[in-house]
Amino acid sequence: MQWAKCALVEIDPDKLGGKPVVRGTRVAAQTIVDDYEQGSRVEEIHENFPSVPISTIRKIIEFAHTHN
Repeated sequence: MQWAKCALVEIDPDKLGGKPVVRGTRVAAQTIVDDYEQGSRVEEIHENFPSVPISTIRKIIEFAHTHN
């Protein structure tokens, strides 16, 4: 996945060892996508990661599916 092309994601060596995270959080972008692909609803993902707005979760999932 080319997360560097997603404006909602940042890659910082000081956050999760440089894994792509949702900007302003320590939530790995791929975790959101994996949870969704394993059957979690967007609302459930938001409950697990309340620091990530539902609209951002949807955009991260959409980005992953269009840039895979």
